[in-house]
Amino acid sequence: MEPLRADVVVAGFGAAGACAALEAAEAGADVLVLDRFQGGGATTISGGVVYAGGGTAQQRDAGVTDSAEAMYAYLRHETGDVVSERTLRAFCEGSTEMIRWLERHGVPFEGSLCPDKTSYPGNRHYLYYSGSEASGAFREVATPAPRGHRAKGRGTSGKALFKPLAAAVRHRATVLPQTRVRRLLQSADGTVTGVLATTLRDAPGWARATHRVLGQWSAKPGIYVPALRKLLNRRVAAIEARFAREVEISARGVILTAGGFIANRDWVREHAPAYRGGLQLGTAGDDGSGIELGRSAGGATAELGRVSAWRFLTPPSAFLGGLLVNARGERVIDESRYGAAVGEELITRHDGRGWLLLDDELVRRARAQRDVQWFQRLQTRYLLRRGRVVGSSIEEVARRAGIDPGGLAKTVAAAADGPDPMGKPADFTHRLGTPPYSLVDVSIRPSLAFPCPMLTLGGLVVDEDSGMVLDGDRRPIPGLYAAGRTAVGICSRSYVSGLSLADCVFSGRRAGAHSGRTLRELDKNENVF
Repeated sequence: MEPLRADVVVAGFGAAGACAALEAAEAGADVLVLDRFQGGGATTISGGVVYAGGGTAQQRDAGVTDSAEAMYAYLRHETGDVVSERTLRAFCEGSTEMIRWLERHGVPFEGSLCPDKTSYPGNRHYLYYSGSEASGAFREVATPAPRGHRAKGRGTSGKALFKPLAAAVRHRATVLPQTRVRRLLQSADGTVTGVLATTLRDAPGWARATHRVLGQWSAKPGIYVPALRKLLNRRVAAIEARFAREVEISARGVILTAGGFIANRDWVREHAPAYRGGLQLGTAGDDGSGIELGRSAGGATAELGRVSAWRFLTPPSAFLGGLLVNARGERVIDESRYGAAVGEELITRHDGRGWLLLDDELVRRARAQRDVQWFQRLQTRYLLRRGRVVGSSIEEVARRAGIDPGGLAKTVAAAADGPDPMGKPADFTHRLGTPPYSLVDVSIRPSLAFPCPMLTLGGLVVDEDSGMVLDGDRRPIPGLYAAGRTAVGICSRSYVSGLSLADCVFSGRRAGAHSGRTLRELDKNENVF
């Protein structure tokens, strides 16, 4: 197979890869995008939510007042010091422009504000509180505002986000699907000069078609059935082993955007052993291969132990009035916190076990809520039927659930007196009253009916001005960039819905723009001499 050549090679065609390719192409670079499958990655199976604020058009349409400073104050408190103050401010101050940029490339958004606090809105609403902004501790930090901008599309909106971006990329760059990067090429001084890949480009049509279908099924519904995904991936690998041919691709810049490593069980076991039994929120491509490519070139890694595990208590919104307790009957967390904060608290301090205490009124309100996604409706039905025990008193329901009755009684008494002990805001609190009482099991365990989605947050360490991969001495590796979940980014310490996709856009654009500008400057200098 003849060698290929491009100015910039993008390895991985999800949101980060698409945004990197667009910016590099707009800077004048000849861009080649590679993907082991057909593109989309974890983006297409996501909720399609982009975290943005500071006064976007959608916020204004919904009558929401927000500022970049309020957004920064919340995220600084939420994400810690995982990125510098300067980078986080740049992200917040460029947030409204980021949404406009996505809209120019065809991504649809809408300022229809969800009236309830929820993990994900129904099909009538596309702007919502997607983090802990309205929770007790965070209200003291900054004025809360809804910043979850969901791409407009029915169901989960990941495809509505990725499809127009992919179309825009194909107008400006070359996309080579079913191509897997195996190795980075480097010169004697360590500069990355291209990639060595295997591709099905010249394979028989039936082999490419079969590979495409198997890859699609592996992503979904395979995400929900690990055994099916494993079987499909073995067949994918068999096709690649038989028909893929090696190709060398020369480039002056390589951008790694191949996702995280949630699909790599060995890595998860090594770096985050407490996070097991969850639903792998990613595709077979989220196997750490992009991170490993960067490490092979001398790249440093960080935050590999950080995993986002989501135990959402809503919808239904009535569940916010309940009390989340552990096996000792003790309160776990402010129930209005974002699902990843709830999941982390359960996993790291309570062995993944938790029960939500409700009274009769909360159960009736939960059953009455209608504006939810189909899978949320099924989960609520499961929790209120098979995941619930009932008792006529606090002591009785505790005994039936296997929880310490005395501890639960003390927790209920503490919540009934004055402000909520966990700081839950008054508009989410509910004084438990009419029996029967229910304890709903929300423990984190393998479950198709009530899964706990998980994704990895760490990756390659990058320069925050350029996106270039840094080595162990914090020096940039010439010609090598990383973005999205292949790199450490804004959400790598703490995640809220939409922050990963927003960081994919932010970091992807940064890497693409810098690589394109750098090549343009090099060409100018060569022309001068």
